[in-house]
Amino acid sequence: MIAGVVVVGGSIAIAQFASAESNGTAACETTQATTLRTGGNRGGHHHGSKPTSPSANDPAPVDETAAPQDPAPQDPGQQDPGQQEPAPQDPAPQDPAPQDPGTPPEDCDEGDGGDDAGNENPAPPPNNGLEVLGRTCENSQLETHDGFQKAPRCVETQMGEVSAAAQNPSLLITRSPLRVRANTAFTLRISTRNLVRDRFLGAAVGGYYLESSFLNAQGLERGHFHVACRMLDSLSRAPDPAPVPAFFKAVEDGQGNATPDSVEVQVTGLPRQGIAQCAAWAGDGSHRAPMMERANQTPAFDAVRIVVTR
Repeated sequence: MIAGVVVVGGSIAIAQFASAESNGTAACETTQATTLRTGGNRGGHHHGSKPTSPSANDPAPVDETAAPQDPAPQDPGQQDPGQQEPAPQDPAPQDPAPQDPGTPPEDCDEGDGGDDAGNENPAPPPNNGLEVLGRTCENSQLETHDGFQKAPRCVETQMGEVSAAAQNPSLLITRSPLRVRANTAFTLRISTRNLVRDRFLGAAVGGYYLESSFLNAQGLERGHFHVACRMLDSLSRAPDPAPVPAFFKAVEDGQGNATPDSVEVQVTGLPRQGIAQCAAWAGDGSHRAPMMERANQTPAFDAVRIVVTR
């Protein structure tokens, strides 16, 4: 392989690759081979470099096709004093910069080539190397959730399908009053995107957390959205989550697609003077907030505060 290095400049890469392969770095060197071969002279042997003219001090160029042939027969006891030993037989001055046979070139990232066994796509470690408490209810001490609104329980239902980032559901309250009278009806307008409102398993009849999430043929979430209003006791402390809200409604109207649309929801009235929080959020067929492709995306929800007067 070293002789190939000297005779033809374009064969340097070939000699190096064969050497690297024999030393266990073939996967790493493959990237270098690709890089070289995408150089200037795509159709020839030179792999991105042009052959140079020999100088006066260089040996005469050798025909690549004639190089392997033996010289003309001679008397074994005589040697033509004008015939020099071909330069390829002397590796010292013509060998590229020496390297540790087991060390890849500096610009080769060992981490991208595979594992120690030579596999190009090694299997990830269990749970991606993270310490996971569990992925099933197998080791839970809680009773299994049965689709009714009971807790504490352990839900065995798989989470199901998640849409692509550009098709994750989104939601916005686009119209709401700033001030309303107690026990007086008013309207909220909600716009949704990427939410097909055609799936609703009633929580009261055992459909809560019972079904996995599913997408339609266009990759959009199938489900519905909720609207709820509750009275706030404080504007400086998180509210108590347990009480039933003053108003709640689920919207499953068979509409909704990738284009934003609007739905008007009639709120029947709020019970007393104070500050109300009215919220809307998307749900899958079994009332969970739809999953998102990335952790840094905003869930499909919105909320407004409304002053309730006498």
